[in-house]
This record gives sequence, C-alpha cells and structure tokens, in this order.
Amino acid sequence: MAEANKKENFFARTGKRISRWFREMRSELKKVVWPSKSQMVNNTLVVLACVVVVGAFIWVFDAVAGLVVNGIITFIKG
Repeated sequence: MAEANKKENFFARTGKRISRWFREMRSELKKVVWPSKSQMVNNTLVVLACVVVVGAFIWVFDAVAGLVVNGIITFIKG
C-alpha cells in the first residue's frame, strides 16, 4: 500500500515530462501551415526593403544630428 502511494523519482518524472513535451510539440508542428516558396521569397524581399529604408532614415538622421552637434560645438568654442 505504501509503495502504491510513493511518488516516482525525479529522473522518471523529468523523463516523462520531456517525452510529453516532444509529443505535444510534434502534434503542434503538424498543425502549422508552412509558407510556399513564393510567399517566403516575397516576405523576405519585403523585410529586406524595410531594413534598407529604416537604415537609410537612421543614416540621414545620424548625419544631420552630427552636423548639428558639430555646429553647436563650433559655436561654443568661438
């Protein structure tokens, strides 16, 4: 009776948890709708275009901010 109520050891419980996690992950991955090649290429091009545009804005802002800071420093030095 005492052995029936005894909990499994840590390693057995952990092994079962890991096993259950992999089973659940596998069943969830079967539900995923993977994009087609053309969708993936299109999405990649959109991301690259956004990166280029944002990078250009940051570059321009950095250049303008640098000119402003240099102008202020030059004005203060006299």
